[in-house]
Amino acid sequence: MISPDRHRRLQAEAYDRFQAAGIVITEQEKARIEIADFGLGDFYRTGLSILVYINTERCCAKELALSPHQTCPEHRHPPVAGQPGKEETFRCRWGRVYLYVEGVPSSQPCCQPPPGRESTYTVWHEILLEPGGQHTIHPDTRHWFQAGHEGAVISEFSTRSTDENDIFTDGEIQRTTRLG
Repeated sequence: MISPDRHRRLQAEAYDRFQAAGIVITEQEKARIEIADFGLGDFYRTGLSILVYINTERCCAKELALSPHQTCPEHRHPPVAGQPGKEETFRCRWGRVYLYVEGVPSSQPCCQPPPGRESTYTVWHEILLEPGGQHTIHPDTRHWFQAGHEGAVISEFSTRSTDENDIFTDGEIQRTTRLG
């Protein structure tokens, strides 16, 4: 659970990262930045800040901000209501992002899962995204990602997002952050 004061501070940190990336965010958008702590109470290790610009029946556009070495945990976007699941393209805008997807495991991955959660990370094909680099993740593909030492900003372009249906490898993950 995140207190309202901490929530505002984390939104301000995400806003600063977007600014560092040269992305213009309005005051109204700043107030809509979602702070996802995944119910683990360890935001700087397992967490993500998300600004959704649009999410219609056909498309979605978001900005994602990560603190240094922060991890978005392993998950997949399954089929929902007869649709194949979300297909998403990540484009790095600032910093470095290490994306891990299904495929041939990297022999020496650059990142490690957050301590104590190692068993919930199962895919190890590493893709390094630097500013201007992008990668498309197909529906129902397990993936996770971690920011480099300075943090990162990623633009996400996808089909309709139904984050509430994401399936996380870690059974303790809660997609909706509780404020209190």
